[in-house]
Amino acid sequence: MSEDNTNNFENIWSLLQKEYPNPEPALRFNNPFQLLIATILSAQATDTQVNRVTEHLFKKYPYVDDLANADIKELEKDIYSTGFYKNKAKNIKKCAQMIKSQFNSKVPDNMNDMMELSGVGRKTANIVLSRGFGVHEGIAVDTHVKRLSQRLGLTQNKTPEKIEQDLMKLADKRDWDTLSLILILHGRKICHAKNPECENCVVNTLCPSSRV
Repeated sequence: MSEDNTNNFENIWSLLQKEYPNPEPALRFNNPFQLLIATILSAQATDTQVNRVTEHLFKKYPYVDDLANADIKELEKDIYSTGFYKNKAKNIKKCAQMIKSQFNSKVPDNMNDMMELSGVGRKTANIVLSRGFGVHEGIAVDTHVKRLSQRLGLTQNKTPEKIEQDLMKLADKRDWDTLSLILILHGRKICHAKNPECENCVVNTLCPSSRV
């Protein structure tokens, strides 16, 4: 675990924002429901693969009711290539049924209701709320955000929940979603899990884990 480097957060954040001025989500969606389904599918799958699957999936099941009434075996086949397809299909169908029965076929726009849905954890809820509704209740912490936050010395914690709390204290609320997006982009491009490209990193002089 890296040393406490939170005093350098503002400088780190400024440099990363300049490096990634217009971060965009990799998952393709047209509404909050599509974003929710795509995010559930993205667990242990690449965004590229999820986008391939959802291009067909959203045409076949355009509305909440369609997925709520989907044949589970057929749905499993439709999402097979994203991995863990049995569990994902079960969660997606049940999630759609809950949205239909409890929320009038509309994705809820608050954390408490979102967390009630099948297959939805806090990371997924944060993504859907921020990118689907513009509601910032927290920071989505995936494997990239977790790794970079630790390497940069922005947290001494190991669980996503505690890392999220640490980051929320450092960043302005309006930047919470952008922070997650930029850390993910930087993790994919430069700060890999194995063999990070520290020599090409814009914050290497501020990073306690830098190998340069």
